[in-house]
Amino acid sequence: MSGYGSYLDLDVSVDDHVAIVEIQRPPHNYFDFALIGALAQAFEDLGADDDCRAIVLCAHGKSFCAGANFGDKDTGTRADEKRQSGHLYQEAVRLFRTPKPVIGVIQGAAIGGGLGLALMPDFRIACPEARFSANFTRLGFHPGFGLTTTLPELIGTSKAAMMFYTSRRIKGEEAYAMGLADVLVPLEKLREAAMDLATEISQCSPLGVVETRATLRQGLADRVKAATDHELEVQDRLRATEDFKEGVKAMAERRIPNFQGH
Repeated sequence: MSGYGSYLDLDVSVDDHVAIVEIQRPPHNYFDFALIGALAQAFEDLGADDDCRAIVLCAHGKSFCAGANFGDKDTGTRADEKRQSGHLYQEAVRLFRTPKPVIGVIQGAAIGGGLGLALMPDFRIACPEARFSANFTRLGFHPGFGLTTTLPELIGTSKAAMMFYTSRRIKGEEAYAMGLADVLVPLEKLREAAMDLATEISQCSPLGVVETRATLRQGLADRVKAATDHELEVQDRLRATEDFKEGVKAMAERRIPNFQGH
């Protein structure tokens, strides 16, 4: 096994044509602009490395990625937030442009933007303890990270709308039944199952796999780019509302929000 570069809060290695990219912000692996940028750079570097034929994306801790930490008080001004969010979504689009197959290992919560990150891989290996949620409307917010494109394309418009409108959490078994997860295994078997799939892919023609993947995902990154452009505009508008302030406050206080529609 060989080490691979140095990236913020990531451990990256390549062994026998399979790369492992592990997010290391336990326990919940909240993301920020720097982390998504580091992921984008790591995936871009791996995409250019002929020794890498498949990528396993995983996280160290209780959650896969519980989204952005809205509880952080040092978020800056709204102008800063808009600029940084735009940069974050630009980096997210870079992730979707990676040419190599990606397998996501979902061991716990994939919430909000963390769900958006979980939908970037080609496949998701989940366990019964996994939780998937597009919880934006519970925050008085609008979905982001390209989810308005990726989620309906994966599970259908009706099921995606249900997740968006209710902000409910989907458990691992239900996620597997609705196609949100591709493989369901016990928690202790997650990484083994992901490595087995990555190895199976890596034993096929690398040129054939890359070209087939490019055909199947043709235009996806461009659709995500168009989606994030719109999502960011609406998110910036809703971020200025009293409902958004109430949603974030209610989440921090672990209570049902009292939205007033303004």
